[in-house]
Amino acid sequence: QLQLVESGGGLVQPGGSLRLSCAASGLSPDYYTIGWFRQAPGKEREGVLCLSTSGGMTNYADSVKGRFTISRGDAKNTMYLEMNSLKPEDTGVYYCAARRGSVCYPFRRFYDYWGQGTQVTVSS
Repeated sequence: QLQLVESGGGLVQPGGSLRLSCAASGLSPDYYTIGWFRQAPGKEREGVLCLSTSGGMTNYADSVKGRFTISRGDAKNTMYLEMNSLKPEDTGVYYCAARRGSVCYPFRRFYDYWGQGTQVTVSS
């Protein structure tokens, strides 16, 4: 069983930055493709970015292009979502998710493991 725990959320002003972490335990995350999703109040959970086992990054949300980046830490068991130039519309609960295999998908049904989520609020 792979466990995922997100951290790093909080309140930030528009234009600010946050780095979310996703710590994996239980199984080696090297064999898992990692996706970051977010869910705004009253909206469906949407795929934001995905990092495949080969290191390729896929962006599923046009609104975050050039502002968000996903990466794996040196220890490989921690994944990051670097968010810059944050906007109020980036507000929501952010989740990391994992699926075995090397292919990225933007849909939650393809992911087997989920973290509990971390709240990001962008407001002045």
